[in-house]
Amino acid sequence: MANHKSSKKRILVTAKKNAINTSRRSAVKTATKKVLSAIASGDKATAINATRAAESKIMKSAGKIMPKKRAARKISRLTKKVAAM
Repeated sequence: MANHKSSKKRILVTAKKNAINTSRRSAVKTATKKVLSAIASGDKATAINATRAAESKIMKSAGKIMPKKRAARKISRLTKKVAAM
């Protein structure tokens, strides 16, 4: 257990950041799955809209929960799959 005031604060801040990062990671996964399911169903309009939403979520998480290059790679791969429809 933390004894110093600063240590107690760090525990609270870490817990808050952990919750935010978990939420962001989950949102990225959900958005990606929506794009993939739209591609699987063959609905191009829905896939394009889902790709825009997923791109927004991924770029917001770039540099926070994942490296920027990984985010760019994810967006590129999703865009390629939608374009190949």
